[in-house]
Amino acid sequence: MNKKEISEIKRNFNDESGFFTLNKVVSAFVDSEKNIKYKNTRAYNTIEENEAELIMGALRKVFSGTVSKNLLEYRFPDEQYAEGRTQNILYKAVKSKFEDEQSIEVLLKQVVEKMVYASTYAIFAGYCSYSVFKKSSDGGDYEDSDSNYNFIVVAVCPVEIRIDGLIYDEDANEIIKKPNTDRMVSESPTDGFIYPVFSDRGSDVNHVMYYTKKPKEPNTTVVNDVLGCEFIATAYDEKATFQCVLNNVIADELNYDIITTVNEKILEVVEENKDETEPPVIDKQCLNKILTESGVSVTKLEVLDKVFESVVGDTPLRASNLVEKKTVLSMPSITINITKDGVNKVKTTVIEGKKCLVIDLDDPEISVNGLTASVTARTGISASQSDSDGESTSTNDSVSTNIGAIISDSDNEIKSIVDNVKNIISGSVGVADVYSE
Repeated sequence: MNKKEISEIKRNFNDESGFFTLNKVVSAFVDSEKNIKYKNTRAYNTIEENEAELIMGALRKVFSGTVSKNLLEYRFPDEQYAEGRTQNILYKAVKSKFEDEQSIEVLLKQVVEKMVYASTYAIFAGYCSYSVFKKSSDGGDYEDSDSNYNFIVVAVCPVEIRIDGLIYDEDANEIIKKPNTDRMVSESPTDGFIYPVFSDRGSDVNHVMYYTKKPKEPNTTVVNDVLGCEFIATAYDEKATFQCVLNNVIADELNYDIITTVNEKILEVVEENKDETEPPVIDKQCLNKILTESGVSVTKLEVLDKVFESVVGDTPLRASNLVEKKTVLSMPSITINITKDGVNKVKTTVIEGKKCLVIDLDDPEISVNGLTASVTARTGISASQSDSDGESTSTNDSVSTNIGAIISDSDNEIKSIVDNVKNIISGSVGVADVYSE
């Protein structure tokens, strides 16, 4: 399932959609010893409205998050279709439409016995139908319904025990300590899965989609043991692996321009393939092309293949996991967040022997701690500035419409963020220089 397909199902996953129906709901409570203390199967339209709304919301959250981070699609190994294996269990559950209690029992048993969970929890499983419409030839309105996409969605929600607390006792008309223990089922599932997946406007019974609320801490037992698939690296693991490759290949050539350009080019790969069923990946050939276009020397690229094979192996990296939504520049006591549109306004350079960040202040309004701050020229400052091409230019004290500021990291000058804002004027272009050692 690609981003577009997931969004289509999630957008229609509600009571108001004329294309979607939540037919049956299975609810279960599991204690810390893996005992199913409660189980119930109901037609969704018979559930009291307030309760139904909460169940619908929990199931819908399984479609939330980012593909390749919160949502990970897996292909079942061939052996999983054998009798009693996961794909076979899920396939039978879908075919039964949750009408067969035996198939429901087997499904719940698979989850409860195979999943490791830190607390008591509730399971909600829904059997759903979505009317799949073909798009018109011009890609606009939908034509008549072609088929139904029937699927099950399972959500695992933690149960929190609330013992302490004060309540207002209406009968006694006083505030007292809560006399009983409540077991509150969270409306936000920590884990879940969707089977079969929705791909190319139809059902793909050979793939399953796993959902995790915490992509940094996925429950790998759901993937490995419940679903019978092989867990792949998390988004954060892949990003760390990618950074290791860059550090080993580029080393001393790594600079602001190369890092941001590489990020932009990987983002282009993601955008160009956003509607594809399979998520785009970065292999060593693709990375070689990206690094070449980003200005990495041929000498450095000679070791790329060897480093990539050693660090990454045979499995390529998912492009979406390598992209940074914003550029973060950090040094002791200073952190600068730069959005996509601001990347080209920042440069690195050396001024009077000090490493600097040069920021083009093309907007006359500057905010410091939420307050609009004025930027004025500081007289008596003259600096020899080396640009990225190694050419020297000198700044003067004349006033222009674009004003830059120098922020030095020397102990005598850094007292606070405001103290760091000093100004120089550079001919026709204003810059902000952030000194760092």
